[in-house]
Amino acid sequence: MGYSIPDPPYDISALKNKPLPTRKLLYSYPLVNVPGFSCIALQVSFPPGGATPPHRHGGASVSGVILKGAAHNKMNDEPTMVLSRGETWYEAPGCHHRISANASETEEMEFIAVFVVETKVVEEGGVEALIQIDEEFREPVASKM
Repeated sequence: MGYSIPDPPYDISALKNKPLPTRKLLYSYPLVNVPGFSCIALQVSFPPGGATPPHRHGGASVSGVILKGAAHNKMNDEPTMVLSRGETWYEAPGCHHRISANASETEEMEFIAVFVVETKVVEEGGVEALIQIDEEFREPVASKM
């Protein structure tokens, strides 16, 4: 499942020049066997050179699979991994997703992320509540939206 690389530099000034991914809601279903929780899937598309700033996922468990291209993916203090088409990852609730970026400067990268989360998180904050960007990165990202 992928291979590790040295951590790439990732700071606020570099982030300002990185295009952000787009997200498309694929489905949202209440889990009848787990009252108060839902299963939500997003299709996430990164343009060449695209990246998401460090973030967490609203207390969700998240699993993902790369559909196209390759990703740089770093969780907590684990090594940065390169994941390619068909490879998967898992994020436990509270995991700090420190690097989520397209590994290519010339090709798109796309993945599906599936969240198991308390239904009230999305009812109260919308799908946007699933991606909680680290505070020091919020301003540069807000200026790009």
